[in-house]
Amino acid sequence: MEVAYLESNHIIDIQNVSKTFAGGTEALKNINLYIRKNEFITLLGPSGCGKTTLLRTLAGFEKPTSGKIFFNGEDLLNIPPYKRKINTVFQKYALFPHLDVHDNIAFGLKIKKLNKATIDEKVASALRIVGLKGYEKRNVEEMSGGQQQRIAIARAIVNEPDVLLLDEPLGALDLKIRQSMQGELKSMQQRLGITFVYVTHDQEEALTMSDTVVVMREGEIQQIGTPVDVYNEPKNAYVADFIGESNIIDGIMEKDRVVTFCGSTFECLDGGFGNNTPVDVVVRPEDVNICPVEKAPLKGIVQSIVFMGVHYEIKVNIGNFIWLIHSTESAEVGSEIGFYLDPDDIHIMAKG
Repeated sequence: MEVAYLESNHIIDIQNVSKTFAGGTEALKNINLYIRKNEFITLLGPSGCGKTTLLRTLAGFEKPTSGKIFFNGEDLLNIPPYKRKINTVFQKYALFPHLDVHDNIAFGLKIKKLNKATIDEKVASALRIVGLKGYEKRNVEEMSGGQQQRIAIARAIVNEPDVLLLDEPLGALDLKIRQSMQGELKSMQQRLGITFVYVTHDQEEALTMSDTVVVMREGEIQQIGTPVDVYNEPKNAYVADFIGESNIIDGIMEKDRVVTFCGSTFECLDGGFGNNTPVDVVVRPEDVNICPVEKAPLKGIVQSIVFMGVHYEIKVNIGNFIWLIHSTESAEVGSEIGFYLDPDDIHIMAKG
């Protein structure tokens, strides 16, 4: 048996994994990633970025073209899917309509030929975990989308996997139920004490639930970090634009910690780009501070304003760049407003 060196808290180690489909489509390009025990890690990216292919590779539904994957030090690619201590919950829950809730959850246990008492005990425990105690005899087709999703999770966790893979499991739910289930899933993962690998294209889901976010694009990893790090310190313009909303402006790094853009010069916290270097300047809409025009280093004409409930979304034209601002202060369309930026609100990136 081949054993890879792993840190003691790693459960999965993905090394140089690539996947090319027939026809030459590169779904994964040299992926290197480790997943820790009891971690909630999210693969985040748009459709076609490779996140589901990577998930299916872990499950055993796809085989990589090259590279290695280790599970607790053992070569995962040599373990058939049915023997992996990994279970999957899909967006389409694939429940059996002719079976009641109990028998849907018990399906895998019956295949293992466990005795009835053990099966009943495990099913009851799984239903308690997902908050459906007492629903054993219900028809699954009579239950709501949120309840069906919980049944699918119960069916997965009843087999006591070390890792649970979730492929956009909330995608079929309406907004209110989806937001409620986000918190429940995170709480469930903490109670179970197992590793969740979650796939989504929804930035809010990723930021809300995850310990670690892996941002993917065209088969490659763009950034790995905590939700706070990925949001506040994006590694490139793609991540900044994909995670939340950003103003991305052409700038010139005059020297370390000094940058010029939109005709004004600002102090910032970044360095190492050289002198007089073209850069991308990233500013989050909520980090823009409105101030009196006569005191403002930046000023422009309000193009539009929309009340969003918690804040106003204001678009301001400065030198043919449309700034997006989130503020609790309102403004008149066509009026001139001014704003300033604190040094830690300005993020500098190398030109891609």
